Amino acid sequence: MTAALPLCVDLDGTLTPVDSLHEALLDLAKRAPSALLQLPGWLAAGRAAFKREVAARTELDVATLPYRKDLLDWLREQRDAGRRLVLATAAHRSIADAVAAHLGIFDEVIATGDGDNLHGDGKRRALVARYGERGYDYVGNEAADLAVWRSARTAIVVGNARLAASAAAVAEAGPVFTPLPATPKTWIRAMRLYQWVKNLLVLVPAVLAHRIAEPAVLLDSLLAFLAFGLCASSVYLINDLLDLAADRQHRRKRLRPFASGRISAESGVIAAGLLLAFAVAIALWTGPAFAAVLALYFGFTLAYSLWLKRATTIDVMTLAGLYTLRIIAGGAATEVAVTFWLLAFSMFLFLSLAMAKRYTELFEVAKAGAASAAGRGYQASDLPTLLSLGISAGYAAVVIMALYVNSAESLSRYGHPHALWLTCPLMLYWISRVWMLSSRGRMTDDPIVFALTDRVSLGLFTVMGFCMLLALWPT
Repeated sequence: MTAALPLCVDLDGTLTPVDSLHEALLDLAKRAPSALLQLPGWLAAGRAAFKREVAARTELDVATLPYRKDLLDWLREQRDAGRRLVLATAAHRSIADAVAAHLGIFDEVIATGDGDNLHGDGKRRALVARYGERGYDYVGNEAADLAVWRSARTAIVVGNARLAASAAAVAEAGPVFTPLPATPKTWIRAMRLYQWVKNLLVLVPAVLAHRIAEPAVLLDSLLAFLAFGLCASSVYLINDLLDLAADRQHRRKRLRPFASGRISAESGVIAAGLLLAFAVAIALWTGPAFAAVLALYFGFTLAYSLWLKRATTIDVMTLAGLYTLRIIAGGAATEVAVTFWLLAFSMFLFLSLAMAKRYTELFEVAKAGAASAAGRGYQASDLPTLLSLGISAGYAAVVIMALYVNSAESLSRYGHPHALWLTCPLMLYWISRVWMLSSRGRMTDDPIVFALTDRVSLGLFTVMGFCMLLALWPT
């Protein structure tokens, strides 16, 4: 009797932890942002029409979607035992057909087309019309599936014990597949709190002006740090949401919370909005000049996520500019002037590190035998050029530092400015080491994070700090 019943399987949230409509909307936002203005009109025509319009304008790569391995293994066992598998989903038929073709285990597809939206009771009516009351088993994952289970013989649940109990009250209880929940640790990873160390750059103007100990300056610097941290986390969420397809093809990035499906795209959009709102509130409290710089930072990072990251050379120049903007923001928040020397030094230094980041990513691509990086404008053959440009930019930063040491500004600010000379060979060594490790494939994806976690780098920075203290020593 069991083998004679078709086994109907939901797609969104069940077969895959993600929602294909949300993923298609993100692809639309990335591919044609202006089309988002048409969403209200499409929705007014009904959910089925809305899904049709979105699906027609997107190219969702179903091959890269994360699928529940435990459920897929069980479904294959059922099919080998003679069960007829049916993909029954509220997703648009074009997406459902693509998933069925990719997995190759379904005998039939029932999906939303030009008629009813097959969600909840709509799906129940479609299944009952085809198989009759209690004429099918159903695999679902949400409360809306209770309507489908009421007419099913067996309820197979992808969810927690509470949902399983509700399903067992309306149908015969079947297997339960419990997904991994999104824990606080998962959210911390998605927000990349460890990346907040980059925002310490907002403290640089006050530190170099020897005013960081002033209470008002320190408070404004810390508020700027917090605002940039919240804004940066918001951008990281947006960037990951817009870069899902590329991340899922990456050896490590495919394990990120959004790419793996641990956190839904809907939750990510809401969280990004809240983080940005808090950042704006703090920025406005700090001052209009700082708020303007933060707005500029957000605008450039959004442009980077949408377009600039795929433009060769422009992407690394944008990254370098975003690091430099943090320094400018620190000056705006504390009303401390940012010198030409600092801006020039930071621009060349961060350009070198941005190129090291791209070099490391491209090194992994070349190592895997691919010709180009997914979602980037670089080819494996660009590695020697990136190496040359990156080292040159790093050495240019050291030259600027050497010129500053002997400048009139340095002589007037420091009691013993010549003590700063030692920082030049130390910086030369550090830049050389960064690129040596990069060329050997031993650099992390982010050189800034590497610099703040590498023992040798921390030791060099400590010695440089002592050099600055010696330079400040009264004559």
